[in-house]
Amino acid sequence: MDNILAYFKPVKHFVFDIDGVLTDGSLIVDPVGNLLRTMNIKDGYALQLAIKKGYSVSIISGANNELVKNRLLGLGISDIHLKIPDKLPKLHEMIERGSLIASQILYMGDDMPDLEIMKNVTFPTCPADACDDIKAISKYISPYAGGKGAARDVIEKVLKLNNDWE
Repeated sequence: MDNILAYFKPVKHFVFDIDGVLTDGSLIVDPVGNLLRTMNIKDGYALQLAIKKGYSVSIISGANNELVKNRLLGLGISDIHLKIPDKLPKLHEMIERGSLIASQILYMGDDMPDLEIMKNVTFPTCPADACDDIKAISKYISPYAGGKGAARDVIEKVLKLNNDWE
């Protein structure tokens, strides 16, 4: 494992964007106008395992999709914040209420709405297909694209560093 990855050992809190991170960023519009997304089952395994092992997993997204929310709730993620256009104040609120410790947060984002929040976390990461501005500030760029295993990649690495992967 590369030296930069050892830097992630203190991570206890995973915070993810949805579109472009937990999904591939594509939208399918069904005949009645629902916006459908696809999510990776291997990302789902890692998300639920992190929770079982005592890590916190939170979602901060500008999106508002009940189907995605239901999927995340089914994985055991209860700290879900949707329709958040400015993500940094929400992160500060979570830290202030004591649910997150700032020095232990890994955030994964992929596009410009994630820029400010990523500048303010200790462990900013992104999928392989993130925009250039996000890649430039990321401490780790997953070799996997959003919705194609990027979330699992960072979770698996952190859990392995802490002997929590199974």
